[in-house]
Amino acid sequence: MSRWTPTDMGDLHETVAIVTGANAGLGFAIAAELARAGATVVAACRNETKAAEAAAAIRALGVRGSIEVLPLDLADLRSVTTAAAAFVATKRPLHLLINNAGLMALDRSQTVDGFEMQFGVNHLGHFALTADLLPVLTATPGSRVVTMSSMGHRAGRMNFDDLMHERHYNRWTPYFQSKLANLLFTAELHRRLTLAGRTTLALAAHPGASHTDLGTEGGGVTNALMRIAVPLTTQSAAAGAQPALRAATDPEARGGDYYGPRWMARGHAVSETPNRRARRADDAERLWTMSEELTGRTVLPTTSSTAPVNQASATHR
Repeated sequence: MSRWTPTDMGDLHETVAIVTGANAGLGFAIAAELARAGATVVAACRNETKAAEAAAAIRALGVRGSIEVLPLDLADLRSVTTAAAAFVATKRPLHLLINNAGLMALDRSQTVDGFEMQFGVNHLGHFALTADLLPVLTATPGSRVVTMSSMGHRAGRMNFDDLMHERHYNRWTPYFQSKLANLLFTAELHRRLTLAGRTTLALAAHPGASHTDLGTEGGGVTNALMRIAVPLTTQSAAAGAQPALRAATDPEARGGDYYGPRWMARGHAVSETPNRRARRADDAERLWTMSEELTGRTVLPTTSSTAPVNQASATHR
């Protein structure tokens, strides 16, 4: 395939997808394209009013699929439990879980459960949601979990001795850590699914530099600069959504693959290789164990600690 576009997704009228953070930005663009292709899209969002408005806007596009709203606050593990249970109660299959919602460069704050907000929402909230929905995913043939990372993962370090950055807080460091965690989570989920003999695929994507509200909400100098620079220097959210859409639907995609824009910050969606820290099997397993402890979830237990993390296919640059 020389150049992937959303038209390559084909007919998704039998596909059920949950997209977190679908009320705006990348999530809205992902949900709209999936619905345009015929999928049943569940917009899992914290703000129900904004989610309902987004759903109405997507319907107004004349999409062939349908869209509905599922209340979900990733900063509250009880809300995660409730949202997952509500979906499971519908007794529908789940073909796609798109872990898209995220926060960036926030002023210091905590989730309901006391986690640093960026790590708590970007990683732990999605870890818990995936865990709660995994029985439905693994029972659905051809299902996939796609988690949104960032090119910022390359600046990330896992601070296992202080995951919540309680000793020192810099608004960017927890964000970079959470995006590295997204890739380590994907790699370990892929490994455990493989060891368990499950056919569900775990993949990751990043949007490059895309025009969203991400990073503009804090009170720091860099947040103010982003409010000015982002609209002028970035590609559209629709373009930034394409790597996640390709990870979700490309029949040639493999578990553990990582998709991003052709020229990192912008361009059509291609397979990439994450950095070396994102491919450390020991860190992936350590993060998984700590995430289980923090969220109270036990997911795909395995006694093997030697199976290698799958390295994403080579970049096409």
